[in-house]
Amino acid sequence: MQLEKSTLQFLLELKENNTREWFTEHKADFTKAQDNAKAVYAAIQVNLNKHDEVDKHKLFRIYRDVRFSKDKTPYKSHFGGSFHRKKPELRGGYYLHIAPGDSFLAGGFWEPNKEDLFRIRKELEMDASEIRDILKDKEFIKHFGGKFEGDELKTAPKGFDKDHPDIDLIRKKAYVAIKRYSDKEVLAPDFLDEVDIAFKALRPFFNLMSDILTTNLNGESIL
Repeated sequence: MQLEKSTLQFLLELKENNTREWFTEHKADFTKAQDNAKAVYAAIQVNLNKHDEVDKHKLFRIYRDVRFSKDKTPYKSHFGGSFHRKKPELRGGYYLHIAPGDSFLAGGFWEPNKEDLFRIRKELEMDASEIRDILKDKEFIKHFGGKFEGDELKTAPKGFDKDHPDIDLIRKKAYVAIKRYSDKEVLAPDFLDEVDIAFKALRPFFNLMSDILTTNLNGESIL
């Protein structure tokens, strides 16, 4: 199983011809590309479940919700899908984005709810050594550059010391690791294996966050 060149080509042409008229004329091409994407995401879940517990995956619809957007093009020019770990004991989620010239995978906590974000920040306030060790791990550096991406505050969150030695982590609003791929890499026969290897590299991070988010500040389970 691999992503077909025709799938990327369809997305490229859709980006250049993002109208309902063009899409209707090329509906058969879309169906073929979508079927290929569905098979790819399903195969990734099978791989994930060899070393994790993923109870479902979701391939997002290609139709855009333009009601509140300045961009009124009706279709996304990418395929995106998420993989959900078994809740509530396993936290964190996987994501794969396929787009010509802009493919990437990601994992972590993009928009954590306020309770989870506060719990993470309090943990980092007490002791950030474990998350620092993960960021310095050679596999995490190899795949994700040893950093988290996403929005962050310009200063300390309310109630936290702006001079705290780990304020760079505490002020983050998201904790997400991202790895980007070229079109050549996406179309390679071993791409699904490479995705799985990168997802495996997230496990120490997910394991730590699962432990944090399922316990209180005394380390007692809240499940």
